[in-house]
Order: sequence, then structure tokens, then C-alpha cells
Amino acid sequence: MQFDTILKKLQIQDLNPMQKTTYKTTQNDQDIVLLSPTGSGKTLAFLFPVLRNLNTSVKGVQALIIVPSRELALQIESVFKSMGSGFKINSCYGGHSTKIEENNFIEAPTVLVGTPGRIAFHVENNSFDANIVHTLVLDEFDKALELGFQDDMSYIIEQLSGLKQRILTSATNLEKVPSFAGLINHKKLNFLDDVEVKPDLTFRKVITDSESKLNNLYKLICKIGNKRTLIFCNHRDAVDRISAILSDKGIARESFHGGMLQDERERSLLKFRNGSVQIFITTDLAARGLDIPEVENIIHYQLPDKESAFTHRNGRTARMNAKGVVYLVMSEQENFEFLPKDIATENLEGRFKVPVATDFQTIYISAGKKDKVNKVDIVGYLMKKGQLNKDDIGIIEVKDTAAYVAVRRSKVAQMLKTLADQKIKNKKVKMEVAN
Repeated sequence: MQFDTILKKLQIQDLNPMQKTTYKTTQNDQDIVLLSPTGSGKTLAFLFPVLRNLNTSVKGVQALIIVPSRELALQIESVFKSMGSGFKINSCYGGHSTKIEENNFIEAPTVLVGTPGRIAFHVENNSFDANIVHTLVLDEFDKALELGFQDDMSYIIEQLSGLKQRILTSATNLEKVPSFAGLINHKKLNFLDDVEVKPDLTFRKVITDSESKLNNLYKLICKIGNKRTLIFCNHRDAVDRISAILSDKGIARESFHGGMLQDERERSLLKFRNGSVQIFITTDLAARGLDIPEVENIIHYQLPDKESAFTHRNGRTARMNAKGVVYLVMSEQENFEFLPKDIATENLEGRFKVPVATDFQTIYISAGKKDKVNKVDIVGYLMKKGQLNKDDIGIIEVKDTAAYVAVRRSKVAQMLKTLADQKIKNKKVKMEVAN
């Protein structure tokens, strides 16, 4: 395995100490439990050992990565592809077409990543030979247990007769690992108290009563301005209510919670990721495991009951020693033992302008991987036929049957008009602003 080549493709200089320790400890098929905070780089920590274990002469799924959410599965798939190893990886998860997933097994991937329920479905239906799997990763295992995936995970692991190595990761300390994980003489790597990855956070509180809470949130957003901001709520209805009110006030935002359709969630996430919007309103579903960009501000519109949830939320900003600001929207009567003492109060007096629209806008294209369309094709199409410059094109994400591309907002209207009757790879496609 050419470390330097892979690091260059990932655009990083070197692995961090936690990742290096994990790589060294997992030699000779050593089972491990890796405890490390959100944002510390656990994905690469286990992907390098997984890659080391793969054999080019073996056909079939050799490594299985089980995760608690579909977004995390997609993130890991993307990171593995970025490593440029030449090995095939596929993801499977609820809400994704089972037909597409079953077709992917015709030429089985070397690495399979997915959620417990969907992987259990494929194991039960013999979509791939479970006996070939030699490496198992249980990523965000604490979250999977919290969500009640024990039965599916237990069933899957029972079917993996050829396992040689098990890697379990968690962002919280596990007092006891359930026996169904099958760990044998494992080593625990605990980086939870590693000062190297502790975020540098500034805490500010917005004191409000219930009647003024939404209006004070609006004023806070306007004061923060056009910066990447995550707004956390405890309940889905609060997310929807805030989203509707901000929309009425002319503030671009995206929502994200478990009650939304999978396509809606993916679209919201990619629009935040590519910079089309700067405000992302969510439940704790987005507290960890999502591939989202560095955010500058966290707003707790509703504070969680548990300190662990509070910590995971804050872990979305100030990752790997950067700085971030955490705002707490709360009443004078609210008291949480886990909050820092003597938090300064944010002054919202005065008038603040509504944040301006972002420079980029997300465009939907009705062609994807199944149409043999890739990022290079889309760039060529937009530049040659759409008359865009390279700087007018932002992040491109290609899905199975569709693609999404960030385009400079000032160029969108003319581009759509120019491309109205054009084809990409001899295919007539529909293009429009993504809702």
C-alpha cells in the first residue's frame, strides 16, 4: 500500500497520532475498540487497516462496514473512493433502491458499507457470499446500540464465518461491549481525553422567554451573518417550524431530520455541503457521522438533556483544534449542570441585516452513474456547452440516477437557457434549480 500516494489523493500531509496508533495496533488481525471524539478522523483510522487487509486475487466482499445511518454510509463510500485504491466499494441503506443494490452485487464490491437493516436483508437473501468477509468494522457502535440495531447486527455477525479481524469505533466510552460483537482479546485505544483533538469553543447565551424565542433566534442569525451555522433542536416539529419562519423572512436554509424522505435529506445535506445555503436546521441526527463542512457556529435552539449529546453537537464546529462559537438560546430558569459556568450573554439590541444569498446555487441534472455520467463529463458539458468558466462551477455530486452541481448564482439563469436543448453524452437531460 502506497501511503504517500493515498495521502496525496486525500490532500493531507500525514495521519494524525490516533490514526497512526490504530494502524499499528491493528497489525496481525488484532481486534480493537477505538474510542475517539467526533471529528478526530476515525473514518481514515479504520479505512487504512481495511485497505491493508484486502487481497486483489479474492473475488467478493472482503470487508464489511456497518454504520448507524445512511448518511454515514455514503460518507465512508466517498472517502474510500477518494483514496484511489482500485478496489470497488458500494453502500446499501434503507430508502435506497434494493434493485440497484442487488445489481451492484453482480460484480460484487470488495468493500460493502451500510446500515444494519439493509445489510441483514442482503445477507438473508444471499446477495453476496458472507463467508468471504474477513474484516468487520462496527463504526459509531455506541450510536447503533442507542438506535436499537442490536438484533440486526447480531444476526449479521453470526453469518460471517470467515472473520479474522473486528474493528469497533465509538465516540463515547463503552463500559461493556455486547458479546454478539465477538471481540477476541481485543485492545482498547482510548483517545477521548486526548487534548490534541479538543475543540476551542467560545460559549455565548441568548436569554429569552418562550414568546420571544423564535424572534431572538432570527435576530441572532442576522447578527451572525453569512457564516456556516448549525441550529440544533430536540424535536422534528421545531425544525420544521423554524425552517418555515426563516423562509418567510427571506433567509435561505435547509432542514434535516428523520421524518424527511431520504432524497430530501440527501438534497438538504449536499446544498449545505456545497455552500448553496449557510444555515442548516437539524435534530441530533446531524450531531455526528455526517460529511458536512467545517461550521463556524452552533446554535442550540433547544438544549439536550444529556451532556454526551451536547458534546457531540458542539463537535460539529472547531474540529481538530479550530475555533468555533456555541450559542445557547435559553431562559433564565433553565439550568443544565454540564454547561460551562459564567457564560457571557449575547447582546441582540439594534437592527441587523438579513444575510445575503450565497454565491452559488444547486442545479439538478437528470443523469447519474447509471447513465455513465461522471464529474468530468459534467464539467465539460457546463463549460463547453453551458459557456461557464471553471470558477463558476463548485462542488459536484453524482448519484445513481441524478447529479447535483453548485453553479455561480449570477450565471444560473443564462446557463439553463443556453443548455435547454443540449445533450450530455448523447442523452437529453432535465436541468433545473434544486428545490
